[in-house]
Amino acid sequence: MEHPFKKKEKEQFVSEEEAKELFRSLKVHEYLLVLSPHEDLWNKIMIIKEEFANTYNCRFAASLKPHITISKFVQHQMVERRIDNRLKMIAMGLPSFKIDLDNFGSFPTHTLYINVKTQEPIKAIAKKVKEAQKLMTLDKNNKPYFITEPHLTIARKLLPWQYEKAWLEYSNRHFSGSFMADHLLLLGRLVGDKAYKIINRYELMNLAVETKQGDLFG
Repeated sequence: MEHPFKKKEKEQFVSEEEAKELFRSLKVHEYLLVLSPHEDLWNKIMIIKEEFANTYNCRFAASLKPHITISKFVQHQMVERRIDNRLKMIAMGLPSFKIDLDNFGSFPTHTLYINVKTQEPIKAIAKKVKEAQKLMTLDKNNKPYFITEPHLTIARKLLPWQYEKAWLEYSNRHFSGSFMADHLLLLGRLVGDKAYKIINRYELMNLAVETKQGDLFG
């Protein structure tokens, strides 16, 4: 993720590290809203990720835990409680559903993932969560991202040789699995930190939820 803060005196983009330091000083956090598979499937996918990390010298594959991203964004920590309350209300009105996973796919030439067959219900969640995008927007240069092609990443930011060799293998490998999507997880970390922490879990309850006017405008 690029951070397009400018230095006024030079009118040029600052480096990613300089932007991270600025964000840290402002207590800006990175957030992920995700769907997470059940423990058995989670462990099964982690075995694949660890195998990938060892075979293709890609440690990041093992450090990235199994999940399907719904949204990612950066925001001041002081806004977290309002975001938390809004996401809780949204989740209460959403139904649970089954997610099917089938074989592997890729984004040439940098990412390898497990195919998610159950696309539309996940896109529907993203569309609903997008109603809270005002709360999730730090500024005009740092707007939230909402998933458009649901997938479960095995490894990303691959070097050309890693991608080419891995895709040659994984395009011929088979994988299947499924899980009930009955909750969302909000993960967060201070910009610059490595590990995400669970902020909250939101159950998908399919309830009739009355939205107050104040909620619509953050």
